[in-house]
Amino acid sequence: MRTRQGSVDSARRIVIKIGSAVVAGGTNGVNSRRVAAISAHVAWLVGRGANVAVVTSGAVAAGMKRLGLTERPRTVEMKQAAAAVGQSALMRIYEKSFARHGLVVGQMLLTSADLTDRRRYLNARNTLNRLFEAGAVPIINENDTVSVEELKFSDNDSLAALVTNLAEADTLVILSDVDGLFDKDPGNPDARLITDVARVTPEIERMAAGSCSALGTGGMATKLQAAKKAGAKGASCFIINGKKPVNLRALFDGQPVGTYFAPASEGLTSKKHWIAFTMRPKGLVVVDAGAARALTEDGKSLLASGIKATEGKFGAGDAVEVAGPDGRVIARGLIHYSKDEVEKIKGLNSADIEAALGYRYCDEVIHRDDLVVL
Repeated sequence: MRTRQGSVDSARRIVIKIGSAVVAGGTNGVNSRRVAAISAHVAWLVGRGANVAVVTSGAVAAGMKRLGLTERPRTVEMKQAAAAVGQSALMRIYEKSFARHGLVVGQMLLTSADLTDRRRYLNARNTLNRLFEAGAVPIINENDTVSVEELKFSDNDSLAALVTNLAEADTLVILSDVDGLFDKDPGNPDARLITDVARVTPEIERMAAGSCSALGTGGMATKLQAAKKAGAKGASCFIINGKKPVNLRALFDGQPVGTYFAPASEGLTSKKHWIAFTMRPKGLVVVDAGAARALTEDGKSLLASGIKATEGKFGAGDAVEVAGPDGRVIARGLIHYSKDEVEKIKGLNSADIEAALGYRYCDEVIHRDDLVVL
């Protein structure tokens, strides 16, 4: 397992996620002093040679204040309106905060569609890389003004984990309103801070309370899922208390703050991480026991001969889940044939595909390079 100190020492490209409970407050809905303090520590990291991207919440909270709302909007339309009002105010605060340290910021507003479409995903990556090369700090948020349910990220913790892959970052730092992961409710006087987590197991997940902030959409459970996604890429993750901005500098000075989540020993490639965590499956392919073993144990491609049934409606190039004969999902991948085509070739040898369809794209229904075992 990579150690906490080893992860700190090797951090070169860092994603910092700032939650609503951390940035909210003040007369304009955003705690400008806290943002300024966090920005100062980010600038310190940049000065040490790190590339840093900031995934921030707060647009809706800022808009709520300006619109006179006392509770988080319940309708999509009102949330979009609050975000439209608040986003410019939020960015102005970041711009002023970083300008004090001679840094410029670049705004990136993303929807799920921007990351699920491979071409748009790569365009977003190119933009991030150019911003880093120019010495700018990317400020990233969900584009709440246009996001509808099917285009939304579940929460900004999830967005931060996906940006960790997008940016090819080695470290994700989540600034929360608590000191890290506790073994029970942090309000309990017997609660103990978990300082190091080798792997996010079901037992670890049970420690996370399912509560959400009045200003945000995430709780500790979503942060654990973000840590899992980042770890699968090979990135380290830290959850620290962002209401104490000095913790950010303390972390990278080697002090034992927050909770450290070790990365997987062998991280997924960027493309496979995209398939596993960013793509939304359009259907399901059920395979027999032999095919299931070939995928999970031997690292083979999925051939038509091992397919028993399909569900959903998918086209060539879509992401699908793969289930074994017991119905348990074992993999996810990009399929080379549509549902109608798979129905015609399932159970056939690869050499018989052309006779069944009148053509053949390739021997594999899902190539191993496009498949992730879950």
